[in-house]
Amino acid sequence: MTRTRYANARVFTADEPAWAEAIVTDGGRIAFVGSDAEAAVRAGSDAAVVDLGGRVVVPGFIDAHTHLVMMGEALGKVGLTDARSLPEIQDRLRAARDADPGAPRLLGRGWLFDSVPGGAPTAAMIDAVVADVPVYLDANDYHSVWVNTAALRELGIDRETPDPLGGRIGRGADAEPDGMLYETAAQQHVWTLLADVATDADRDAAVERTIAAYLATGVTGVVDMAFDELGLAAFDRAAQRRGGTLPIRLLAHWFVANTGDDEQNLAQLVRAVELAGEHRRWLRVAGIKLVLDGVIDACTAAMRHPYGDGSNAEPIWPLERLRPVVAAADAAGLQVAMHAIGDLASDVALDALEHAHAVNGERPRRHRIEHLEYAAPETADRMAALGVTASMQPVHADPAIWANWAAMLGDERADRGFAWTEFRDAGALLAFSTDAPTAPHEALPNLYVAATRRSALDGSFGANHPEYAVPLADAFAHATRDAAASCLEEDERGRIAPGLAADFAVLDRDPFTEGADVLLEARVVRTVVAGRTAYEVDTDTHAGDADEHAGDADAESSAA
Repeated sequence: MTRTRYANARVFTADEPAWAEAIVTDGGRIAFVGSDAEAAVRAGSDAAVVDLGGRVVVPGFIDAHTHLVMMGEALGKVGLTDARSLPEIQDRLRAARDADPGAPRLLGRGWLFDSVPGGAPTAAMIDAVVADVPVYLDANDYHSVWVNTAALRELGIDRETPDPLGGRIGRGADAEPDGMLYETAAQQHVWTLLADVATDADRDAAVERTIAAYLATGVTGVVDMAFDELGLAAFDRAAQRRGGTLPIRLLAHWFVANTGDDEQNLAQLVRAVELAGEHRRWLRVAGIKLVLDGVIDACTAAMRHPYGDGSNAEPIWPLERLRPVVAAADAAGLQVAMHAIGDLASDVALDALEHAHAVNGERPRRHRIEHLEYAAPETADRMAALGVTASMQPVHADPAIWANWAAMLGDERADRGFAWTEFRDAGALLAFSTDAPTAPHEALPNLYVAATRRSALDGSFGANHPEYAVPLADAFAHATRDAAASCLEEDERGRIAPGLAADFAVLDRDPFTEGADVLLEARVVRTVVAGRTAYEVDTDTHAGDADEHAGDADAESSAA
């Protein structure tokens, strides 16, 4: 691989010193970071030179919590997040059906509860515009699915269908299904059916959309937080198409479901341990993923105290089922990542981790809790004491989607939502990610929300609890350096420093001098993975005619 000098830049290193002028790469690694003059000497006269024209360079973003195949599928569905009324949702569904009348199903994603009258979607609302084929609409948080009557028939759900463990079938006053499927009811009925009818070609197309979308937004590494056999096979095929590797770094956490039976739960760890011991060029399975509760918007997150309407939800993994799985995974050296949105769920997660520490003794470990949308005041200190990472998604706190979240809590708890700085100040590692497709996958708008607590979706909203905003440089570091550390790879990537992987992104605007607002307009013009350009915009052409490509010629280099 050619030694390359990237010159005439403003390099944010996420390291010390924080700024430099040039980078020299060699063999997929960073050989030098510093001044232009010294870089020229270190690189030598035979090095290739890329003049970056004074642009800002940042470490490659690491989306440390995402769902890759699902994200690619979502990019092909009807988008509903910005449809803020039932008539607008219905108009989009009608238009999508008219545009593809031969489709056997209509798929949409991203709708918000407060866009529907009373926050209570029903099958009849969809039937009014599309009744001839099944319609499946993923909620914005992907923890519930809204369906029409044809979909209920296709799923075989009727008044006699029982609620699954950890889920609920919405029902009307007459006990008939009303068109809403929550948590495991959505997963076991809708997701299973759609996975069965999807083909390998469908999943391959989804994977390619995901890879291209991430590289175009400066993301050089991703962590799939619910990897399974279908995802493994799809990415295996993607690597085979590229000679055995991928142009983006991939880590994964194997999904483990609560079956209600300890023996069956523990049996799921066998596959995770097996995959963690394999050495694929393009993939590392780091650990397991457990979903402990639901979401606040649907009142399915497990809370210490009831929601504003008096309801509450039990953890999907009660502590007695969780402790043996977490202890066994910890003993096997797997990293445990637990979805916990409500404060009761994070209590259960930390109780299980404390149990693992007690039974397995001191050993190197860095487990994670995902989301932590509302956590009790003492949670951050408990996490710091255990060395547990706070894996959080700023874009979930966007003020444009906040109202229903706050209304469901119905009290002062909403004033402590998404309290990122509490975890940082307590000394816990704080890693930022997107949880795509539950939120947009783009890194820069995500960091805009982190640094301002303002909306990346709708500028008419004011800042939401700005006391929890983080400085801009810290926001970038949490999405690069700390995201790498959350994967136990702080000595491999996440910073622009000698010896680390040559993964970085070049921006066309400088938010560090122009202010955070430009993050909503800035574009990534070059993404470098393992020292090779994986994506590039021809900045010499007009922006509207920019030549964008995710260089297939570079894909043969290992990004693992």
